[in-house]
Amino acid sequence: MMMKNITIREGRKNDLPAVLALIKELALYEKAPQEVEVTLEEMEKSSFGENPFFRFFVAENEKGIIGMALYYIKYSTWKGRCIFLEDLIVTQSQRRGGAGTLLFEKMIELAKIMNVRRLEWQVLDWNEPAINFYKKYNANLDGEWINGKLVYQQLQQFQTNQNL
Repeated sequence: MMMKNITIREGRKNDLPAVLALIKELALYEKAPQEVEVTLEEMEKSSFGENPFFRFFVAENEKGIIGMALYYIKYSTWKGRCIFLEDLIVTQSQRRGGAGTLLFEKMIELAKIMNVRRLEWQVLDWNEPAINFYKKYNANLDGEWINGKLVYQQLQQFQTNQNL
């Protein structure tokens, strides 16, 4: 898939340093650079190891990798197989050039090929450019659900009586 000399392709192991740089750029944009804890080694094992957790596409042009879409398969007890788009990132200097559109449409194409029930993602409520981007696709932006999580430190401190 090409647009304005942008190519979308499946990510490879040697793309991971550029992908991690994009993740750090996104964290800076979201005012949370200290939150990025993942390492290249973890990403390599999690994407190209024995049991891969995620896959990704990259967008590249003559400048190199300018964007990525990182996703994984999830399962809905009500719907079945779904794709979760964890992050769609285009480096700031290359935004509005078509890379985000190509990456998102690649994800839609993949969802159709895999015949999944949903393509899901999250967007911060203050990220107006991203919200407007998704609205162009007539996406359902659900304000009803509250996201819950336990972070690493909380998980480590939790004491359970169950033996797993």
